[in-house]
Amino acid sequence: MMNLIDLHCDTISRLMTAGGSHNLADNDLSIDLGGMQKAGTLVQFFACFVHAVSYEDAGLTDGSTGRHMPAQISPKAWDRAYQAVLEMAGRIDGEQNDRIRTAHSYGEIRKNQEQGMISAVKAAEEGGILNGRLERLEELYDAGIRLITLTWNYPNCLGFPNSRTGDIMESGLTEFGFQAVERMNELGMIVDVSHLSDGGFWDCIKASCVPVCASHSNARALCPHPRNLTDEMLKALGEKGGVAGLNFYPAFLCENGVAVVDDIARHAVHMIKTGGEDVAAVGTDFDGFDSEPHEGWISHVSEMELVWEAMRKRGITPRQLDKVMSLNALRVIREAMK
Repeated sequence: MMNLIDLHCDTISRLMTAGGSHNLADNDLSIDLGGMQKAGTLVQFFACFVHAVSYEDAGLTDGSTGRHMPAQISPKAWDRAYQAVLEMAGRIDGEQNDRIRTAHSYGEIRKNQEQGMISAVKAAEEGGILNGRLERLEELYDAGIRLITLTWNYPNCLGFPNSRTGDIMESGLTEFGFQAVERMNELGMIVDVSHLSDGGFWDCIKASCVPVCASHSNARALCPHPRNLTDEMLKALGEKGGVAGLNFYPAFLCENGVAVVDDIARHAVHMIKTGGEDVAAVGTDFDGFDSEPHEGWISHVSEMELVWEAMRKRGITPRQLDKVMSLNALRVIREAMK
């Protein structure tokens, strides 16, 4: 039975750098075709992720974290990153076979399902690739992109990222960001608020005329990381008809960073109690993080049944579980993705 929609993974980005014969059918990553079939995947959103600073000629480094932290990413780097996203979108097309096919609408997803095929939906993770050019949304749409994560961890032309710095966290969308949200609504591209600042989140809730999603974010009340959503945000997301995809990255599940599957279920229960049973979805973030294997954890899509069992033990009903698995995300796809 095909009953899993995963709103976010970084598998394509990893395959692009793996080289050789690695592909969706044969790799050592967290997502492959066999695993998706075992999990009953209906739709897998593949993020075309770009770390924009890596496209700079040179970057500044924050010595405390080792991360590149440029004061401002250059227009040239954004343009290079944009081309990289287009290349990744093409790679997704090249992964199609008799088990998986790209989908660009709710109707195509249903058609693929009728034929027993997994649907691959293309997403772009880092809205800065627009580089202030609204026409790029049409180009990305034509390339099959149907969801855009507005920011990653850097300020860009659309807005500001999540941050532990108050003034950044409170900053909202730019004027261009508002224009982009409006155009995405018109085209039928899902607005993704994961990674966005709190101010940007609230601007999207107000500005979007269709439901938005936080493709891979958890509950801040249970794990106080700025990438997670506050209870007020979960309520607003539910009222908007949107969803939050449960993120399996341990640092977003518990403060000590050593998560077990029950932590995913714990966040699901909180989302349902806080934002309603229509708000919780799945956004694994598989292949977007590394974590040490340990007892009680999940490291591959083929092990998803462990997550469902943990949710059942937490008292999530069969109806609610169906919604978390796919129905909530499918509703957003039907309403926001053309």
